[in-house]
Amino acid sequence: MELSNVRWRKASRSSEEGDQCIELAAMPDGVAVRDSKNPQGPKLLFGLADFRHIAYAIKKL
Repeated sequence: MELSNVRWRKASRSSEEGDQCIELAAMPDGVAVRDSKNPQGPKLLFGLADFRHIAYAIKKL
């Protein structure tokens, strides 16, 4: 999947150092996730339902 034209967003709570951050990009059918320290590295793609489950689980931590 081509991800060069997507808009990556970092969490608003991230510090400028951003040493442990991920970035998200909205896709038509899901969400792409990457490591902010390695933007050229691997990306994870999640369907919308799967991403909602992950976000909900993280929120409960």
